[in-house]
Amino acid sequence: MNELHLETSPYLLQHASNPVHWKAWNATSLALAKNQNKLIIISIGYSACHWCHVMEHESFEDNEVASTMNAHFISIKIDREERPDIDVVYMKAVQIMTGQGGWPMNVVALPNGRPIWGGTYFRKNDWINSLERLQEIYSDQPQTILDYAEKLNDGLQSFSLISKNDSETNFDFEKLESLVSKWQKSFDWDYGGMASAPKFMMPTNYEFLLRYAHQTKNQTVLDFVNLTLTKMAYGGLFDTIDGGFSRYSVDMKWHVPHFEKMLYDNGQLVSLYANAYKLTGNSLYKEVIEKTLKFVEKEWLTKEGSFYAALDADSLNATNHLEEGAFYVWRKAELEALLQEDFELFSVVFNVNKFGFWEHENYVLIQNQSLDEIAKQQNIPLKNLEQKKKSWEQILYIEREKRSKPILDDKCLTSWNAIMLKGFVEAYKALGNKKYLTIALQNADFISNKIWSSEGNLKHSYKDGKATINGFLEDYAHVIEAFISMYEITFDEKWLQNAKLLTDYTFDNFYDEKAQFFSFTSHQDDALIATHFEVEDNVIAASNSVMAGALFKMSIYFNHSYYEKICRQMVQNIIPTVDYPSAYSNWLTLFLDFSEQNRELAICGTNALDFLAKINQNYLPTVVVAGSLTISTLPFLENRFSEVETLFYLCQNKTCKLPTLNFEEIKKEIFQ
Repeated sequence: MNELHLETSPYLLQHASNPVHWKAWNATSLALAKNQNKLIIISIGYSACHWCHVMEHESFEDNEVASTMNAHFISIKIDREERPDIDVVYMKAVQIMTGQGGWPMNVVALPNGRPIWGGTYFRKNDWINSLERLQEIYSDQPQTILDYAEKLNDGLQSFSLISKNDSETNFDFEKLESLVSKWQKSFDWDYGGMASAPKFMMPTNYEFLLRYAHQTKNQTVLDFVNLTLTKMAYGGLFDTIDGGFSRYSVDMKWHVPHFEKMLYDNGQLVSLYANAYKLTGNSLYKEVIEKTLKFVEKEWLTKEGSFYAALDADSLNATNHLEEGAFYVWRKAELEALLQEDFELFSVVFNVNKFGFWEHENYVLIQNQSLDEIAKQQNIPLKNLEQKKKSWEQILYIEREKRSKPILDDKCLTSWNAIMLKGFVEAYKALGNKKYLTIALQNADFISNKIWSSEGNLKHSYKDGKATINGFLEDYAHVIEAFISMYEITFDEKWLQNAKLLTDYTFDNFYDEKAQFFSFTSHQDDALIATHFEVEDNVIAASNSVMAGALFKMSIYFNHSYYEKICRQMVQNIIPTVDYPSAYSNWLTLFLDFSEQNRELAICGTNALDFLAKINQNYLPTVVVAGSLTISTLPFLENRFSEVETLFYLCQNKTCKLPTLNFEEIKKEIFQ
C-alpha cells in the first residue's frame, strides 16, 4: 500500500494498492524530489474517467511498470477535480508539447516542477520505454533537458498573458452578429450541436444563443437551439429511464455517450432547459428537468444538503467485470422478454434497430421522432403512447436497478454544488415546484455552514464531514452567482450580503490589478510554475466570466461603481480577442447585459413574492429583479417600500420611471 491510502479522494484511493509508490501533491513530496534530485511523474485523472482506469490496470497495477517508476522517479497522483489549479497548468504544458490534451494526463517534470515531457494515455511498453529514455537523458545530458524546460516554461508564462484594451467598448449588436454568422457555419442542422464528434453539450453556448435569438428575434438561431435541446433529450446521452445526462456523446447524433454522469453538466443543463421551457413551453423540456432533478435528488443529494460529484462510466457486467456503459445498455432479447407484446411499438419509439444499435449486441435507447409523429404513424392516441412510454420506462427502471450500479464519486465539490444549486433555483422559477426551493435552501445552507470558514475563505472539497483544500476562483464565482440566484427567488437579502462578503474577499485574494483579471488560485496559496487566469469558457463557463457576470448584478443591487468598472474592463479586454465564439459564449452573454434592452425591476411591498413568482415563470434575461417585503437598506431599494401597497419600479440606464401599482402595465413593458 502506498501513501494514497491517507487521502479521501475516491480517485486517489483507487490507486492506494498499486505497486507504484504513489504520493499525493504536497510540500513533503515536492521537497523529496528536490532533495533526491529525481524527476517527478505527475499523473492526473478523475474517478469517472474510463481511460484512467484502463491505464491503471495496464500500467500502474503492473510490477514491471512500478519497478521503473519506483527506481528513478517521485510519482505523484492527482485528482484533477480536487486540484484543478495543478491540472490546468500541466494541461497547458501538454497542449504546447503535443497539440492536444485529455485524461489521463501524464507529465514528467524536473525536481522543481517544471515539465519536460508529457501526454495522455500511454500503453505499457510505450510508457516504460519513454520513462527509461527520459531518465537516461537526465543522467547523461542534463543540460539538454534543462534548456528544453526553460523554453517550455517561457511558453507557459506567455500562455497566461491577456491583452489589455483601454478603449471604450461599443456594446452594440454588430460585433455579435458577425460572430454568430461565423458560428452558424459549424451548426449541425440534422442533430443540433456542432458538426463534429465527439459532441459535448456546452450549456453556456446555448444559454447565449437562446438569449441572442430572443433579443434579436432571430428565429433561425432559436430553431437551432430548440433542435439541439430536443435531439440531446432524445439521444442516449440523456438517461430517459432515470434522468440525468452523461458527459458527452462519442458520435454525431447524441446517441452513444461516454457514460459517466457529472454533477456540473446536470446542474447547467437543468438551468438551460428551464430557460428554454420558460420561452417555449415545450413539454419535453419540462420532462427533462423533472427527470434530471429526481435523479440528482435520489443519487447525489446527501443528508447534509450537499451533492456528490459523479457516477462512473464503468460498472460490473453480467460476468462481474468492469465494463463501460454496462449499467445502461440493453440487448434485444432482454427487451423482448420485459416488454412482450409492446416490444414492436417500443422498438419504433426507441429504435431497437440499426439506428439504435451500438456494439456487442447492445442497444442504447434513442428517439429520432417525436411521440406526436409516432402516434400519427401508428394510428394511436398521443396520450396512450405517452402513458405507454412512462410504463416502459418504469419496467426498465425496475429491471435496471437489479444491476450493479456505477461507482459513486462521493466527494462534494464547492463549485459544482453551486452550479447544481443554481439549477434547482432555475427549475423552481420555471416550474414552481416547492421541493426544488427546499433543496436549494438546504444546499445554500450547507455551503454557508460547512464550506465557508470563519476566516472568510471557501474550501474546495468536502467529504466525511471535513472541508479541505483552499477554494479556487471557480468556487467563489459560482457560489456568488448561486447566492444571487437564491435572492432572485426569495428576496432574502442575506444571500446578497453573503455574495458581497465573498466578492470583497475575492478582490482581496484573487484580483490581479496588472492583469485586470482574477487569478485562478488565491494569493494565499503556494505559487505553481505559472499563474493561471481562466478566461476561456468550456464545458463549464470560465471562472472569470462567471465572476464578471456576478459583478454586473452586484453593481446594480449595491449601486457599486467599482464592481461595474471592473466588470466592464474585463469584458473590454476579452471581446477584441474573440475569434471563435464557442470558447467565449458566457462573455458574449455578459456583452448582452450591457445592451440598451436591459432594465431593472424593483417590487416592493408585502405581496412582493407573489408577483415575483409570476415574473420568474417568464424568460426575461434582460431584466434584473430586486424586491423586498419590508423596509430595505439595499441601495437599489432604498426608500421604495410601502406598508400599504405593492409598488413596481422599472428602471433603465440608471433612470427609473415613477412607481406604479399596475402589474399588468409592468408586464406589458417587460414582456414586449
